[in-house]
Amino acid sequence: MSRIIIVSNRLPVTIKKSKDKLTFQQSVGGLATGMSSLQKENEFLWVGWPGITVDQINSKEKDDLCKKMNKLGFYQVFLSQTHIEDYYNGFCNKTIWSLFHCFTQYTIYENHLWESYRKVNQIFCHTMLDIIRPDDIIWVHDYHLMLLPSLLRKRMPGLTIGFFLHIPFPPSEIYRLLPWRNEILEGVMGSDLIGFHTYDYVRNFLDSILRLRGYENRLGIVNYQNRIVKVDSFPMGIDFERFYNSSEQSKTKQEIKKINKKVKNYKVIISVDRLDYTKGILERLKAYSTFLEDNPEYWEKVIMILVAVPSRTAVTQYQRLKEQVDEMIGYINGQFGKIGWSPIWYLYRSLPFHELTALYYISDIALVTPLKDGMNLIAKEYIAAKKDALGVLILSEMAGVSNEMGEAIIVNPNNRTQISWALKYALNMEEQEQQKKVLTLQRRLKNYDVKKWADDFKENLIKVKSEQQNLAAKYLSPKNRLRIIKDYQQSSRRLFLIDYDGTLVPYHQKFKQSIPSQEVLDTIQLLSQDYKNKIVIVSGREKYIIEEWFKNVPVDLIAEHGAWLKKDSSNWRTIEPLKKKWKEEIKPILELYSNRTPGSFVQEKEYSLVWHYVNTEATFGRRRALELMDSLTYLTSNLNLEINHGEKAIEIKAAGINIGITSYQWISEREWDFIMAIGDDWSDEQIFSHLPDWAYSIKVGSGISQSKYNIHSYIEVRTLLKELAKKS
Repeated sequence: MSRIIIVSNRLPVTIKKSKDKLTFQQSVGGLATGMSSLQKENEFLWVGWPGITVDQINSKEKDDLCKKMNKLGFYQVFLSQTHIEDYYNGFCNKTIWSLFHCFTQYTIYENHLWESYRKVNQIFCHTMLDIIRPDDIIWVHDYHLMLLPSLLRKRMPGLTIGFFLHIPFPPSEIYRLLPWRNEILEGVMGSDLIGFHTYDYVRNFLDSILRLRGYENRLGIVNYQNRIVKVDSFPMGIDFERFYNSSEQSKTKQEIKKINKKVKNYKVIISVDRLDYTKGILERLKAYSTFLEDNPEYWEKVIMILVAVPSRTAVTQYQRLKEQVDEMIGYINGQFGKIGWSPIWYLYRSLPFHELTALYYISDIALVTPLKDGMNLIAKEYIAAKKDALGVLILSEMAGVSNEMGEAIIVNPNNRTQISWALKYALNMEEQEQQKKVLTLQRRLKNYDVKKWADDFKENLIKVKSEQQNLAAKYLSPKNRLRIIKDYQQSSRRLFLIDYDGTLVPYHQKFKQSIPSQEVLDTIQLLSQDYKNKIVIVSGREKYIIEEWFKNVPVDLIAEHGAWLKKDSSNWRTIEPLKKKWKEEIKPILELYSNRTPGSFVQEKEYSLVWHYVNTEATFGRRRALELMDSLTYLTSNLNLEINHGEKAIEIKAAGINIGITSYQWISEREWDFIMAIGDDWSDEQIFSHLPDWAYSIKVGSGISQSKYNIHSYIEVRTLLKELAKKS
C-alpha cells in the first residue's frame, strides 16, 4: 500500500519551549481534519515546520524531538529565525499573499526575500529525500512551497505529486507583475495534479501558463514536457458533523446559555475573521454604520459581535489596520450607542471551539464579506452549526465559497448600500425561508465535506498518474523497436504513411515556406529505394508546395489534409468532385477575424481555408479562435462543411474528406504485410483509425491518441526511419 506524505509549511502539531521544556499543541484546523480520512486507509506521514526555530533548541533537544515526532508520523523541517523572517514573514506574506489576493499596493519585490523562499523550498526537498520511497504519494500544500514539486520531480522523476493552493490564483495580468513568475509556474508544474478551490482560479492559472509559458490545455489537461498535468477545482469542505452536532455538546450548551443571557432580545450579527486586510473588516464596519444611519428603528435592537483574530502583528500594514478597526468601532459605538447598548461587541482574540460554535448557533445573521478570499470556511462553519436551520448568511461575491453557496445573500463587499439593504432584508426574512435555504446548504456541505474533498483529490491524483503510466507504456521501447525492425525485415509488401509537419520537421517550421532539409530527403530517398516499400508523404500544405519539395524522390503524396492525392507519379486528383463556391461566403469572415487579431492570417487552399493564429498573443489568439469556432459552427450548419480546430489553426473544408479517407486509398489497394503510420496531431488520428489492428501507428509527442506507440520527437522519427532503411 502506498504511503501518503503531506507537506505543508506547518505541521499539525506546534512545539513551544517554556522554561527549558518542550510542549506539544495539536492543531484542529480544516487541513488536519481532512487528512485524517486518508490516514485510516494509508500509511501516513506529515512533513513541515514544527513552530520552533533551530536557534531556540540545542542538539540534544533536537534529537529527542525528532524521535518523538517521527513515532507520531511527523517529520520536522528545521528553520532558523532568519528563514522565518525572510521566507515566511517576507516573501510568503509580503509578496505572494498580497499579490495573489490582488493587493498590489502592498506587494514588495526583494531579491533577498526570493532567495530565502527558494532556499527554504530546497531545505524541504532535502528533508523529504531522506524519507521518500518511489511509490509514495506526495501532496504539497499552499503558497509557501510552490517550488517544491519541481525540485522533487528533478530528483525523483517518477514520483506521484499533487499540489493544492489554498489562496486565490490571480488573473494573469496581476500574476505577471511577479519577477519570479516563470520559476514559480515551473515549480508548480512539477506536480501531476494541481488543485484550486474554484474554476476562476483554475482559469487564471491556465491562462498564465498559456500566456507566460505557451502551454495550451484541453479540458484542464496540459501536455508539459512530455508529461500530462491536470489542473482542476476541488472546493474544500469542513468537518460538517463536528459543527452540526456542536450545539449538543455540554461545553457549547453552557456557552449558548451564557451568551443568550447577555444578548437578551437583541438580533445578533456575527463577524469572525483574522485581522487581515483581505477580509474587508473595515469596509464591513462602514457598511454596518450605513445600516444604522439609514435604519434608526433598529437602534437598541441589533448588535454586531465582531471577532478579530490577531494576525501578523509585527507587520506594519496589520498594525495600521488594527488602529483603523479600533477607531471605526469607537466611532460607531460613540455615534449610535446608548446607555446599556453598544452596536458592536468587539473580541480581539482567538476563540476556542465551544465559544465559536456557540456564537454561530445564537447569531441571526453571519456577515462574511472579504474583499478577496480563496475559499472562506467561516461561511460553511456558520451554516453547519445551525442545527435548528435558523439563520441568514450574507456573503461576499469575492469569496471562493460564493460559487457553492448561491442560497446566501450575495453582496459586493465594497457596496455599503447593498450590504445595508442585505442586513435589513435578512433581519426581516421569514423563518420558513431561512430554514429552506439553510437546509439546502447543509445538504450540500454534508455531501462534500472535508473528508470527501481529501478523498476526491487523492483519487484524481492516482487517476492522472495512471493515465501518465498508460502513455509511458506506449512510448516506443527498445524491445518494441527491435520487434518493428524484425517485422520489417520479414515483410515483403510495406506501406509507410508519414506526416510531414511536426513529424519529419520540427513544429516551429510548420508555417515557414522552407524546403525539407537534405537529411529528410536522404532518409526518405533511402527508404524508397527498396522496391518492397511504398512511401506516402502526408501534409496539410498546398499540393504544389509538397510536390516541389519531393519532386526528385519517388514517393506518393497527400496534400491539403486529404483533399488531393498523387499516386504512382500520376496527376493530382480528388477522391470525389469537390465544390469550392462556399469559400466566397466564409473567406470574408476569416478576413474580418484576421483584421481584428494582430498576427493572424488566412491561408487559401484550393478546396479549404485556414485561419492561422500561431503568431498572435497566446491568450488573445485562443479567445479569438473560440469565438470564430462558434461563429463558423452556426454559419456553416447547412453548407456541408467540416471545421477542425488544430494546432494554432482553424481549417474549413468540405465534409467527408479527410486524411484518413484519402489514406485508405493506399491501405486497401493490396495485401500489405507491414504498415507504419507516423503523425503528430489531430488529423493523423484519422489515419490511425483506418489502420488494421496489426499495423504500427506512432504518435510524435505525448497525449491521448489511438496510436499504438508514442515517440518523443521528429529526431527519433528520422532515426527510426534510417534504421529501417539500412535493414533493407
